Amino acid sequence: MEMELANPYEVVRQLAECNAVVVFSISGCCMCTVVKRLLFGLGVGPTVVELDHLSHPSADDIQAVLHHLLPHQPHPIPAVFVGGKFLGGLDTLMSSHINGSLVPLLKQAGALWL
Repeated sequence: MEMELANPYEVVRQLAECNAVVVFSISGCCMCTVVKRLLFGLGVGPTVVELDHLSHPSADDIQAVLHHLLPHQPHPIPAVFVGGKFLGGLDTLMSSHINGSLVPLLKQAGALWL
């Protein structure tokens, strides 16, 4: 997937708004794999953006945008958006799953039908 970014904030916003679930990932990242497996295991087909498959300026620009959303984490990947809103990284996704709030969020976003 090759993207030319004029405005990386706009690209992230549009991806998040136009898809029920978006995961910004890096292939080979174990935390990203956990996020994707959890979502696929729940029956969700997220839009996955593998940043290491983008050109370096584009990937770096998107990571900078994500870093603004997760300022206290050294690595902003994985980053998960549900229903057009930023959910967070692996920790937030897992805690939402454990406390039972993830499935209702996914249903509300139209990512799950049952």
